[in-house]
Amino acid sequence: MKKRKIAVLLPCYNEEKSIAKVVRDFKTFLPEAEIYVYDNNSTDGTAQEAVDAGAIVRQESYQGKGNVVRRMFADIDADIYVMSDGDETYDIKRVPELIKRLDDKKLDMVIGSRQEVDLAAYRVGHRWGNKMLTGLVQFFFRCSLTDMLSGFRVFSKRFVKSFPAQSPGFEIETELTVFALSARLPFEEVKTDYFARPEGSVSKLSTIKDGLRILKMIILLVKEEKPLLFFNSIALFMFFLSLLLGIPLVWTYWESGLVPRLPTALLATGLMLCAVTSFLVGLILDSVSSGKREMRRMFYLHHKASGD
Repeated sequence: MKKRKIAVLLPCYNEEKSIAKVVRDFKTFLPEAEIYVYDNNSTDGTAQEAVDAGAIVRQESYQGKGNVVRRMFADIDADIYVMSDGDETYDIKRVPELIKRLDDKKLDMVIGSRQEVDLAAYRVGHRWGNKMLTGLVQFFFRCSLTDMLSGFRVFSKRFVKSFPAQSPGFEIETELTVFALSARLPFEEVKTDYFARPEGSVSKLSTIKDGLRILKMIILLVKEEKPLLFFNSIALFMFFLSLLLGIPLVWTYWESGLVPRLPTALLATGLMLCAVTSFLVGLILDSVSSGKREMRRMFYLHHKASGD
């Protein structure tokens, strides 16, 4: 039986304080894996620390975690992919369990859902931002999630090689999750401990700046994956606003034969035309989106299932 290849993917930017221990921990708990560290223009000794710890180190010049993940998924060929961060916050000893879950249930992704061990692990803004953004994805895609933004994941080859990565930055976890939901791929969450960063290590995630980027990504993904919902929502808003403005004018015209507020009448008419246009755009783009999903599905089925 052919031995499976397992690849550990570690995107890193200025993780000199922690990367060596992360690499050593993966070597301890997953000795059969090849460990890849992609250095994203670090200004400290991240790359050298990773080399000294025994990792395969490569460079990605385009700044941003999403750019690094896209490069890793394209470059590396394996049967199972483990993605983590280089900041020593994830419970690496649970990796064999996550891989076993992927194999036993023929899944395409297992997410390590973070459970705080130390109150310092999460900043308050990060905690509430994650809950809000995860809640939005739950609402739009009708799913049950607890930690959409976790960077601790295990993937099948099917998933990695059919994933159309577009995100440049920390939106990548959102895109990974929505891709699985939209394509109806089998995945699960497993609760894992989440630790505070080691002293001297600083989070690169900006609560407000990156939170807004993730929110923007959710809106764009809803537009791309559920265009009928997106454009029909706009159409309904403009339709009811048009009625709100237009019904009093129609009533006045019915009683007196006069149109007293011509600008309002023009606005109401324009809104109704825009509502109809938005509805038709949603119908057309829904057909396009369906074709895209079918093409992704065919490419996905080109690869063998996990565990085969």
